[in-house]
Amino acid sequence: MPTQKTFGTDRGAGDELHQNAPAKADADARLTTNQGIPVSDNQNQLKSGDRGPVLLEDFVLREKIFHFDHERIPERIVHARGSAAHGYFELYESLADITKADLFQRAGEKTPLFTRFSTVAGGAGSIDTPRDVRGFAVKFYTQEGNWDLVGNNIPVFFIQDAIKFPDLVHAVKMEADRGYPQAASAHDTFWDFISLMPESTHMIMWAMSDRTIPRSFATMEGFGVHTFRMVNAKGKSSFVKFHWKPKLGLQSTIWDEAVKIAGADQDYQRRDLFERIERGDFPEWELGLQVFDEEFAESFEFDVLDPTKIIPEEVVPLRMVGRMVLDRWPDNFFAETEQAAYCPANIVPGIDFTNDPLLQGRLFSYLDTQKSRLGTSNFHQLPINAPKCPMMNFQRDGMMQMGLPKGRANYEPNSLNEAGELTGPRESTARGFRTFETQDIANQSGDKLRLRAESFADHYSQARLFFRSLHEAEQAHLASALVFELSRVSLVHVRKRVLANLVNVDPDLAARVADGLAMAVPAASAAAVQPQDLDLSPALRIIHGPRQHDSLEGRCVGIVIADGTDGVDLDAVVDAVTAAKAKPFVIAPKVGGAKLKGGKMRVADGQLAGSPSVLFDAVAIVLSAEAADLMTKEAAAVQFVMDAFGHLKAIGASEGAQALLDKAGVEPDEGVTGLDDAFIEAASQRFFEREPNLRTLA
Repeated sequence: MPTQKTFGTDRGAGDELHQNAPAKADADARLTTNQGIPVSDNQNQLKSGDRGPVLLEDFVLREKIFHFDHERIPERIVHARGSAAHGYFELYESLADITKADLFQRAGEKTPLFTRFSTVAGGAGSIDTPRDVRGFAVKFYTQEGNWDLVGNNIPVFFIQDAIKFPDLVHAVKMEADRGYPQAASAHDTFWDFISLMPESTHMIMWAMSDRTIPRSFATMEGFGVHTFRMVNAKGKSSFVKFHWKPKLGLQSTIWDEAVKIAGADQDYQRRDLFERIERGDFPEWELGLQVFDEEFAESFEFDVLDPTKIIPEEVVPLRMVGRMVLDRWPDNFFAETEQAAYCPANIVPGIDFTNDPLLQGRLFSYLDTQKSRLGTSNFHQLPINAPKCPMMNFQRDGMMQMGLPKGRANYEPNSLNEAGELTGPRESTARGFRTFETQDIANQSGDKLRLRAESFADHYSQARLFFRSLHEAEQAHLASALVFELSRVSLVHVRKRVLANLVNVDPDLAARVADGLAMAVPAASAAAVQPQDLDLSPALRIIHGPRQHDSLEGRCVGIVIADGTDGVDLDAVVDAVTAAKAKPFVIAPKVGGAKLKGGKMRVADGQLAGSPSVLFDAVAIVLSAEAADLMTKEAAAVQFVMDAFGHLKAIGASEGAQALLDKAGVEPDEGVTGLDDAFIEAASQRFFEREPNLRTLA
C-alpha cells in the first residue's frame, strides 16, 4: 500500500502515515477528505441559512455520500459468506524427492498464507451454520509467487464436468421465482437436479452427513478435491491429493443444535475463529499428501481424474508434510477477507494440473470472476492478493492501476539503452514454470469429442463405501437429513427418483428414508455400472474415527451460576477447565454477575437468556439447592440444561443443582457427572448412546 506525507504547521514535513491509518486520539489527528483537505465540520451539511436548502458546493458531503454509495462490490456468486485469517505454513521435511516447488524444499521454513473459510450456497449476509459444504481456500505467499489451494471441507464434488457448474449453482441457490430459501438445499430445484444427476450421489452422502454441520472451522478437514501433479527437479511427475487435518480433530454439531445456534448467534463460527486467535489458541492443521504415480493410478477401480471419487486413506496413506497455523485476524474485513481473490490457476513451479474436467473449467472461471467482482484486471495489486516476492513484467495501465511502472519500454524484448543490450525482466529457462509434458499412457488425448469417459461412469460404489463406513449414529444422522430435506420437496416424482438412486447406494438406507417420508421404496434406478462393495474406510468416520480428539483442548465450557453459588466449587471448575486448555465461560441470570456464597460478587461472561448451551461444548451447573429450585421456574435455565442433554453433551452438576436437572428431564448416564475430574474427562466427547432415547431418527 503506498504511503502519503502529511504536511502542516502542527506536524513535521517529514512525517509519514499509512494512507488509511486510523486517526490518533489526540489533537494532532485531523479529519480530512480523500484529497487530504482538513474538514472543519463533519456533523452538518453546508446550507443557505440554518433552515435553508443544502448547497451543491458542499464537496465534503458529496465525497462522503459518493464513497458510501459505492462501498459494496458484487458478492461472490458462491462462497459469499466467508471468514479468514492470516498465518503461516511450516514444512516438516524437504519434499525435493517429489516436487521442486520452493516452499517444499527446506525443513522448518515458514511460508506466510491467508486462509478463507466459507459456506457455498448462502449470500454474504446469511448465517454461519447451515447444512452446507464449507470452502477451505489457502493462499500461500511463496518466494516464487502465489499458490492458491482452493478446496472444500469435502473431498469430492457434485459434478464431473465444469459445464454443469452453472446448473448446479442455479439449482441450489434461491429459487428463481420466489427468491428463497436462502443458504439451504432443502427445496425442489436442488433435489430435482440431484435426482437427475446420478454422478452427484456420492457428494450427497457427504452433504447429508455430519460433515456439513461442523462445530467450528478449527474442527473440520480441508481437501484440494482434485488430483494435482507434483514435479521434481528431474522432471519426474507424481499425482497428489491434498488434505488438511485439524489438530483438534473432527467435531460436528447435532442438526437440532445447528438450527438453534443459527438463532442464538448467526456469526458463531466467525466469532469462534476470531476469539481463538485473540486468546492465543491458534487454529492448526497438518497438511497430508496422498502421492502415487500414473501406473498405480491405472490399477484403481475408478478414475483418479474423476472429482466425484476419493482415494481411501487405507489404500494410499497420508504423508504428513507440514502444518498451517492461523495466528492473526485481518486488520480490515473488507480490504482483506472480502477482496481476497483466489484462483486455482495460481500455481508455482513444481505443482501442475491434471486433465480433471472440473478443474480445467475452474481455471477459467475464477479469473473471470475476479474481474467481475473487483472491477479491474489489476486486482492482483490489492495488498491481500499481491505476491510477497518480486513481481516484474511489462503489463501496464488498466483500470485502477496502483503501481507506478517506470521507463519507456512496455514490451519484451527491448534494448532501449546506450549499449543496445537487452534490458528488463526476461523468461527464465532454469526457474520458470514449465507445464508437465504428459506421456499419454492412458490415451487421454484424441479426437475432439463432447463425451464423458467410461471410467467416470460408476456413480454409486463410492457413495456406498462412504455410507457403510460411517458409525451407526452418523448413518442415522445422514438418513434423517435426507428425510428432512426431501420432506421439503413438494414434487413427489423428485422424491421417488432420489429414493431410486438411494437403492443403488444401500437398500437399507433407501428403506429408512422412504419410511420417514411414508413412501414405498421404488425399484433401483438404472445404473451405467453396477455398484461394487468396496473395502470400508474407517478414516471417513467422525464418531470413533481415527481423528476423534479426546481432549478438551480448544473447546468452550459454559458454567451456570446464580446467587448463592459456592465460590470454591466455581473456582475449582474454572481452574480445571483452564488447565485442560479449554475456555471457561461463566453464565448468570444477569450479566452483571451473581452474589456468591459468603457475599462476594462474581461478574459473568454472559447472560443466561443470551448464552444458550448450544454455544458450548460441555456445561457445568454450579448452583445451590435454593437457586436451582428458583431456576426450575426460569424457562431459559430449563432449556439450557434440556438442550445440553439433548445435544449429547457432558453435564457436570453440583449436588444442589439436582432440582434443575430433574426439571429438564436429565437422566443419569456416563455423560452426567459431578464437578470432579470425571466431568473434565467427559467434557471432551458426545454421548451418542443417549440419542436413541431422545429423538426419532430415520
